[in-house]
Amino acid sequence: MARYILRRVLLALPALFGLVLLTFVLTRVIPGDPAATLAGDSATPAQIADIRARYGLDRPIWEQALVHVKQVLTGDLGSSIFSGRPVIEEIGFRLPATLELTFFALFLATAIGIPLGVVAALNHNGPVDQLVRLISVGGLAIASFWLALMLQLVFAMEWDVLPLRGRVEVELGTPPLRTGFLLIDSLLAGRLDQFRDALWHLVLPAVTLCLPGLASIARFTRSGMLEMLQKDFVLYARAAGYGRFRLYAIYVLRNAVTVTVTQIGLLFGALISGAVAVEAIYDWPGLGTYAVQAILSADYKALLAVTLVVGVVYAAVNVLVDVVQALVDPRVAEDIR
Repeated sequence: MARYILRRVLLALPALFGLVLLTFVLTRVIPGDPAATLAGDSATPAQIADIRARYGLDRPIWEQALVHVKQVLTGDLGSSIFSGRPVIEEIGFRLPATLELTFFALFLATAIGIPLGVVAALNHNGPVDQLVRLISVGGLAIASFWLALMLQLVFAMEWDVLPLRGRVEVELGTPPLRTGFLLIDSLLAGRLDQFRDALWHLVLPAVTLCLPGLASIARFTRSGMLEMLQKDFVLYARAAGYGRFRLYAIYVLRNAVTVTVTQIGLLFGALISGAVAVEAIYDWPGLGTYAVQAILSADYKALLAVTLVVGVVYAAVNVLVDVVQALVDPRVAEDIR
């Protein structure tokens, strides 16, 4: 297992290096001049040239790329052109908010999607199966920004049962930030009122974000269960008198969720990218909102840092998913020997 984990980590490093170079090139070829944006509309050509020289934007592209790679390798992501603060500090403040939202949405998608897929497979072509298939298609077809607005309109503005936007109520304040995850920090501080408030604020954005993932997980679980139910060992177990719950929950489901576990790792990246629109609508103070601000202000340093951090988190989660998959199905780890 240790050899398998090491190999997965080493395979992620070239992808991260390619991500660093690719994002750097893309920030240089897109229209717009960060120096002109920072200087303002009334700036003179001399002032723009001075800003360009100050931030090294007048150097050859290859030299800028080498400097950028060196900074990344040393852990220096630079300072924001717009705010002047170190980018790593701003990301460190916003990253927990995005991760909390993403992990909670992924938890909802998994906790609901897998049981739905199992029930649909066990009732193949029945009414429940048809309903789950309808949910799967609808979950992938509905635009997240439209769903977010509808949920706000119904649950926040019409029924007033859930918060409209934000991460916490201003009156309650926030617990001492130890991890940056408000659910965890409020429990560590013994503030159940803050925990409940943070949880209520998570519901609408998490439901909005999790729907496409829920649909995919339910669909893959259903397909995996249907495939396993046709295997000879299932027919033999039924003939031998195995209990339905033991057979389906232990043997069939364990083999069926192998593909689903892989899909969960891929969904994490989709949820991170989908969080941009969701955070903007719900005024969620995470990396998505920060990335939008960086794009609008042509803050390429912040944009490069956000892309790199998201890539590292995505790679780490995929390595973790591969490990979980190997634990569920030991044959996966044995294939590299």
